[in-house]
Formats: sequence, C-alpha cells, structure tokens
Amino acid sequence: MKWNTTSAAASCLIVGLAGFFVGKITTGKGGGGEADELIDRARQVSTDRMTASKDGSSPRRDTTGRSARTTDRSDSTFDERLTDMEGIVRGENALDRGRAMLSWIDSLAPDEFEDAVARFRSLGITEARMGEYAMLLTAWAEADPTAALAYTTENTRGGMATGTVLAAWASRDPESAIAWARANHEGDGANPHMVGVIRGLVETSPSRATELLVGLPFSAERGQALAAMIPHLLKLGPDSAKQWISALSDERLRDGATARFAEEMAKADPAGTASWLLANLSETSTRSVDEVFEEWAKQDKGAALSSFESMPEGDARSRALRGLVTIEAREDPQAAAKLMDSHPGDIDDSMVLHFVWNSFDKAPEVAMGQVTKIEDESRRNRMYQRALDSWLDDDQAAAQRWIDSAELPEAVMKSLEKRKAP
Repeated sequence: MKWNTTSAAASCLIVGLAGFFVGKITTGKGGGGEADELIDRARQVSTDRMTASKDGSSPRRDTTGRSARTTDRSDSTFDERLTDMEGIVRGENALDRGRAMLSWIDSLAPDEFEDAVARFRSLGITEARMGEYAMLLTAWAEADPTAALAYTTENTRGGMATGTVLAAWASRDPESAIAWARANHEGDGANPHMVGVIRGLVETSPSRATELLVGLPFSAERGQALAAMIPHLLKLGPDSAKQWISALSDERLRDGATARFAEEMAKADPAGTASWLLANLSETSTRSVDEVFEEWAKQDKGAALSSFESMPEGDARSRALRGLVTIEAREDPQAAAKLMDSHPGDIDDSMVLHFVWNSFDKAPEVAMGQVTKIEDESRRNRMYQRALDSWLDDDQAAAQRWIDSAELPEAVMKSLEKRKAP
C-alpha cells in the first residue's frame, strides 16, 4: 500500500478542520513548531512508504518519527491493532495523538480501512477527534477512493466525510474525482460533492477550482466552496485576490467574494480594505461594511470615525456606524450611546440590538436606556423581556429599581408580572 500521509495533514486544513492543527496543536507558544513537526513526520512516512515499495521491505518509525524496522503487523491481530487505535484516540495530547495515528494508519492494508473507520466512528466523532478522523479518511482516499466514497455516502451524513475523501482524491487525480462527483449527483440543484472537489483543487489547481466554483448555481454549496477559496486568496496577497474577484463573471458570486474577502483582509489592512469595499458596494458586499469598520476601529478609532463621517447617507453609512458603535460598546457603553445620539439619522434597529448585546454586561442601565430606540415594536418588547429577565437573575435589586423608574410597554409589564407569579 502506498499513500501520501502529507495529504492527510493537508486535508485537515483544506476541509476546514483547522481545529486539529490550529486549535489543538498550535495553542500557546511554540504551537507552529509542533504543527511543522507533525507535517515533517507525515512527509517522512510518505518517503518511507515509497522507499519500501521499491525494496519490498516494511517501513516503521520510532517515536521520534525517524525510520526504523519493526515487528511485522502479522505479530498482532487486526482486532488487537484496532484496540491500539482506541488507545491512541483517547490520548489527551493532540500532538502525540497525531504522531501515533500517522504510524498506526501506515500499518493498514487497503482492505482494512472500512473496519478501521467503522471502529473509529463507534468511539464517537467529537471535535477533538476530527483531525484523526480526517487523516484516516484521507489515507483511505489514497488507497481506494471509490471504496471510501461508497462507505461515506452510505454510512455518514452532513457531507464532511465524503468531502474529505473527495478533497484528497481531487488533489492528486482531479478529473476522476470530478467524474465521480458528477455521476453521483441527481437533480438540477448545486452538486454538493463539488464542494469537496474544489477544496482539494484550491492549492493544486486553483484555475480548475475557480472554473468549478463559477459553474455552481447560487446556493449554500457555492458559499461553502467560496469559503474554501478564501485562504488561497489571502496567500496570493490583496492585489492578486482583488484581480481574481474582479474577473469572476457571475455578479452575485463576485459580490459574495468581495464581502467574504473584505472581512478577512480587514484584519491586516482595515483602512485599505474599507476603501476597496466602499468602491465596490453591492447589496451583498454592503453587509460586510460593519465588520470592516469594527476591525478598523480596533486599530485606529479616529481614522475609522473620520471615514464614516465622510460617507453619504445610506445603508453603508449606517452599517459603518454600527461597526463603530459595537466596538465602542464593549469598552465604553456611555461613549457608544453618545456616538449613537450624535447620529440619529443613521441609527437602525440592528444597530441598537448590537449595542445592547455588547454593552449590557458592563452597563445594563445604559443598555436598557437605548432599547426604546428600536422602532419595531415586537423586537423592542422581546429585547426588553430578554434583557430584563437576565438582569433580574443577576442583580434583582438593581433591575427592579430600573424597572420602577422606567415607562415600559404594557406587554412587557405583563410579562414581568407573570414572572412574579408563584
């Protein structure tokens, strides 16, 4: 059996399982080095497999990941090795689990993967185990992708497992993976299998991935595929990414890409991102203005406020203010309320809701004082009820004093009366 374990590590990133490398391994200082060590280990496993296939020997590695000779797997039964896998998966250290899992997977013969995956799944697919699950599925995809897909489509739901297999297959044999995806989809809607294929092609053939992305109709699947392209766009750099987006022929896709990329790019260059976004506004991309301005305000509140004040009236201006109010509310609710009061024409219900959510824990009296600005009566009353219930639970005396001093809607007062009833 020959399979490239490096692709197992890559798959965890490609299919959105960054929790394995980023969330689990790279937590704390030095995490990047640990992730690199695991990837290097994966490369070593692949090299050993290739070498073994040439000389007919069986590869193994010691606990450091270096090549060594081991007892042949016939020394233990398959059930015993499955028990070993259970012990690996239950380990507490994510890096140690990853290292051990790579070696364990390397011992599998192609016809053993189905039982291995079934046993793994019987242990429970938790967030902490998603990385190892992706490794196992990716290795199976390398050994026998059609068998792996037959299993995942029959036994799993949600598309994660099938997408992982397709991503691994597409990264080394794209046309076969595409052919399978097309042959196994019925109906006129978006082909969900193409999401996994596109994820696998993002790094190896971005032009083909783009072609498949553009071919998808507007749908949740296209949104997922677009999300898979974002990390690649970020690596290209802002100028190349903007060129890629502007070249998209589908206007709705282009607008969605603009919105998604702006939210990510703002973390590194909020001012430049805001300028680009405001020059490329559409119904979809306008929805990202608040997040871009919120990010900008974290880094340069004065510049973000100045840009907002120069904007013409409209939805984009209101959303920019929402971003400024949201970030201010977390730090200084009184200042955020004053900012809203200074621009009454730009306030909408969503802005007030964001203000209340972000200021309530720090200054409930200030937050509650702004609820009256919510124009939609039902939304206003729901906010009163939810916020007051929470406040009464946390600090009944303070909440009651505020209630006694306020002029609350009748519906809210009736709700409070029911709360008091035994």
